[in-house]
Amino acid sequence: MKLEELLQGLDYTCERGSIEKEIPEVVYDSRKISKGCLFVCIQGMNYDSHEHAGEIAAAGAGVLVTERDVELPKEAEVTVIRVNNTRYAMAFISAAWFGHPARKLKVIGITGTKGKTTTTYLIKAILDSAGHKTGLVGTVEVIIGDTHIHAGNTTPESYLLQSYFRQMVDAGCDIVVMEVSSQGLKLHRSQGFVFDYGVFTNLEPDHIGTGEHKDFEEYLACKGLLFRQCRIGIVNGDDAHWQAVTQGHTCSLETFGLGEHCDLRAENLHLVRKPGELGVAFHTAGALSMDAEVAAPGRFSVYNALAAIAVCRHFQVAEENMKKALAEAKVKGRIEMVKVPGEFTLLIDYAHNAMSLESLLKSLREYEPRRLICLFGCGGNRSRLRRYEMGEVSGRLADLTIITSDNPRFEEPADIMADIRTGMERTDGKFVEIQDRKEAIAYAIDHGEAGDIIVLAGKGHEDYQEIRGVKYPMDERVLIGEILREREKS
Repeated sequence: MKLEELLQGLDYTCERGSIEKEIPEVVYDSRKISKGCLFVCIQGMNYDSHEHAGEIAAAGAGVLVTERDVELPKEAEVTVIRVNNTRYAMAFISAAWFGHPARKLKVIGITGTKGKTTTTYLIKAILDSAGHKTGLVGTVEVIIGDTHIHAGNTTPESYLLQSYFRQMVDAGCDIVVMEVSSQGLKLHRSQGFVFDYGVFTNLEPDHIGTGEHKDFEEYLACKGLLFRQCRIGIVNGDDAHWQAVTQGHTCSLETFGLGEHCDLRAENLHLVRKPGELGVAFHTAGALSMDAEVAAPGRFSVYNALAAIAVCRHFQVAEENMKKALAEAKVKGRIEMVKVPGEFTLLIDYAHNAMSLESLLKSLREYEPRRLICLFGCGGNRSRLRRYEMGEVSGRLADLTIITSDNPRFEEPADIMADIRTGMERTDGKFVEIQDRKEAIAYAIDHGEAGDIIVLAGKGHEDYQEIRGVKYPMDERVLIGEILREREKS
């Protein structure tokens, strides 16, 4: 493809060389340079390829896209394209390189602090049930037809995202639903195309700190960027921040929620409890009238379902398809119920901060368990404040807390657990400490009683444990299976 074609629609200056070049490849990783390639210089947290422009040119790159001056040997036969922001430019260059695949798809983007993952899977389940072929890009995985690809980031780099879109089009997908993180929006990963639908779930302080957002205001502003890049915005009208998030929007807006003011609203909520299962049933009113049930507990599950219904009604999905998909949809690591012998309920959830843990435990409390048991640990090399807060939340809301190890990374598990205990001791909550996570889960199962709800929090979909830079296989579903088999033998 000609360089000139890749740059169409971008504001740029050709500072050196010519735009009349044939480009064999687009690259942004200095380890993957090929002869004649277009290389996009990116400033990352630990590496800035602008500072290595000479080496990149010497390695064979034919074009450098930069956002500031770079040092190059005079004899280097390389074209230099100057843009205002290379990440933004890379998104458009990547879209052009892959033939603008998003134009051949209906693109649905979900942003918010909580609920993104579950909502994407609910939407996919509903649309697939109606005969669509729906791709998915999210925190857990990328789904293209029957292919499942492990996800590195919630929202991948723009080049990778456009590559996935291209593969989806080639596989016959007509829709893609994707999680859109605040970091993805901040770093322009989701530029280069227009979303057909943008969804806002909710907003609470999160992802604030070094390498993320400097404060809540920036976090909110980045979330709001989605509504300047979509045609129809579908937002949680009960969230206190929805008007701030959509300020300056360029799309039409619709709302969902429980309030009378919402365009699509849920009424007559009632809890559903079956052996080993928890759910919630409700009726929708306003934009659509139907009865629905979701196989997941809590008010937040109703919001996720409403968001999915609000999107899918635009695709004229039959009511029966919606009801069936909502009742059957399962999301790995998101209030995922695991069948075990005994008359208690065991579930796995990704809740890994105080906010999400509190929301989860309060929702489970509504089911009036005999006891609510919470097992969790905290990640190493992360804020110690999170550990105190999670300990305090579990101490207040659970009848028994089992403190264990999560991803200790480069810290000692015992030190992390001690921080959690500090938070626990601010409450009257009962707790035990078992460092080995498998032993901790075995303790929970062995001590489960009729009517109990046991939640394994923090790992969710993760299938590893990170210790001193190494990721060791550890899937809680596998651990539960091993424990049950060991109990059968003994």
